[in-house]
Parts: sequence; C-alpha cells; structure tokens
Amino acid sequence: MELQKLQRAIIDGLEDVKAQDIKVFNTTHLTSLFDRVVVASGTSNRQTKALANSVREKVKEAGGDIISTEGEEIGEWVLVDCGDAVVHILQPALRQYYNLEEVWGDKPVRVKLQTPNMFGGANVTADEDEDEEDAAPAVKRPARKTTRKH
Repeated sequence: MELQKLQRAIIDGLEDVKAQDIKVFNTTHLTSLFDRVVVASGTSNRQTKALANSVREKVKEAGGDIISTEGEEIGEWVLVDCGDAVVHILQPALRQYYNLEEVWGDKPVRVKLQTPNMFGGANVTADEDEDEEDAAPAVKRPARKTTRKH
C-alpha cells in the first residue's frame, strides 16, 4: 500500500473517534522496520481501544494490512502495527511520561486534518505537501492618532 494512502487512512481513523494531539513522524532514517510513527492521545481506556479499532478498520478499508495490535486488554497504551506505519495511542499521562516524540520526533511529517481541533487549528503537525515553514502572522500595528486641522 502506498505510504501516503496508509498515513491518510490512519489519520482518518484517529479523527473519526476524536483523537487528540495527533503527530506523524518520518522514521526512515532511524529504522528500516517502518517509515512512519503516528502518536495520538485518547482520554480513557475505552477511547484508546475505540481509536485502535477505528484505525484498523480504516486501514483495511483502504486495502492495507494490520500486522498486529498490542495493549488492548488494558487500553492505556495501544500499539497498532500497520506495516510501514506504527500507531501509538496513549492516554495523556503515559504519553507525557514516555515522551515518544523525543524518541521518534526529529522529523515531523506535515499532514492535513479533515477537521479542526476545538481551537480552530489542526491537531496534526502540518501539511505533507509543503516544504516551507508556515509564515509568521503579520504584526498588526496600532492605528496612528491623527488630528485634523480645519
């Protein structure tokens, strides 16, 4: 399965069940076992299990294979091995403790979300097709006070 298609299926599966703080990392330079690591948060055991199930379903619908799933018995940290991509779904406390972004995160992948987060921005790192960094927002200067002379 094409990597971009697999990555999109994983993200769609995570978004469908409202995963939080989705991040995608390119790992081709770190290991030959997989090309992407996806890290996302779920707020409860039930949600992490539902997120893993949704990822499995979306990947299979897209024509991909699931190699294995680990951690569903407890649900605090569920790993879904999709072959070229490995998905880690953790509850926030475990995610902070293990800090997988530090292990895998030196090359974030830019991807677009289908839906914005509650603050109106994307939950995923950025856009896959863009090579340049987003431009800084323009600084708005206060209006000058002028006095009219009559």
